[in-house]
Amino acid sequence: MSLEIINFGCRLNAAEAARMRREAEAAGLENAVVVNSCAVTAEAVRQARQAIRRVARERPGVRVVVTGCAAQTEPATFAAMPEVDRLLGNASKTSAAAWIETRRALDFGIRAEEKVKIDDLASLRETALHLVDGFEGRVRAFVQVQNGCDHRCTFCIIPYGRGPSRSVPAGEIVAQARRLVEHGHREVVLTGVDLTAWGADLPGKPRLGALVRTILRHLPELLRLRLSSLDPIEIDGELLQALAEEERLMPHLHLSLQAGDDLILKRMKRRHSRADAVAFCAEARRLRPDLVFGADLIAGFPTETEAAFRNSLSLVDDCGLAFLHVFPFSARAGTPAAKMPQLPRGVAKERAGRLREKGETALRRHLAGEIGRPRRVLVERDGGRTEHYVEVRLDRPSAPGTIRDVTIVGHDGRRLIAA
Repeated sequence: MSLEIINFGCRLNAAEAARMRREAEAAGLENAVVVNSCAVTAEAVRQARQAIRRVARERPGVRVVVTGCAAQTEPATFAAMPEVDRLLGNASKTSAAAWIETRRALDFGIRAEEKVKIDDLASLRETALHLVDGFEGRVRAFVQVQNGCDHRCTFCIIPYGRGPSRSVPAGEIVAQARRLVEHGHREVVLTGVDLTAWGADLPGKPRLGALVRTILRHLPELLRLRLSSLDPIEIDGELLQALAEEERLMPHLHLSLQAGDDLILKRMKRRHSRADAVAFCAEARRLRPDLVFGADLIAGFPTETEAAFRNSLSLVDDCGLAFLHVFPFSARAGTPAAKMPQLPRGVAKERAGRLREKGETALRRHLAGEIGRPRRVLVERDGGRTEHYVEVRLDRPSAPGTIRDVTIVGHDGRRLIAA
């Protein structure tokens, strides 16, 4: 059996997985499964552990390596699993030397004290660009431009799994994006833990908007540039102007909003208010009228009242959100929110269900509004996606990577239907 990577969590993990595969295969690692874990919720950790047990059960003799944020933040949890042969921290998982060491340890017998290789992230001050030629089987490619986070939202464990904010210099990012375009990728997605913090640690403190302009200026052959999750309070004026003026910057923003009630936002230690979020969406849509928004929202945060929750429900309409990622609050050990008065688990799940229903209604409304509109669809292996990142069912097969001009004729509640 060759090497397999099971990926959980964010687009940043997806970007890193390509580099992990390259380095692990170059090191000669075989008959192994790498579980690239996520720690954003307790459910994400549970899913990683479940995947590890399933792999060991279904593939006797396979070596299991666990890495990612959950391995970084909960090493004892995974080290105690008999199915796990090796743990790699987040800073090591893209290192050639770490994979060579791992392969040797697994091939020649790993001692108990060698099982865990977890990094001290606090001292990290820079991040390396993960150079890859492409993402196998995908027309869309990811470029990690930033890692880590300097903020301490009270619910979030990720800074402990990723370390402080570090930015990749713009020249390296342009070179990597060019490499991906030359290998056939039609769309590039910029990713990071705190993407809008890009540049704060670089000379001159450039902002994300300047990076976007630089990429588009130097790569006229890049057809689509897309951004992953953004903190609305950090979005700079040049990025807004780029949205207004750059047709190749896709009109879809996914916002880290988390809640729609000011007191809950304060207790989360978020840096924006409800009014900030609504005003941002209105101004961005004024500059780019076809802009579509998605958002992360948490239901059942400690001390959340029914009235506070209704403020999150109404934020969907007030901001005009079309895509929701909804999470019932999950207390993460070591975070301040875990020490706050908790709501019953059933309340958090029930509110998350209501918020998801609201999101489904918003999505159907958006899909219905697309009927009759012309759209440009980037064809993938199964269907494609519009400029607004909406899934499309095509009327006939087309080669992946093709950009087709279509007319939207309907929807099935989740995807658009094109003719």
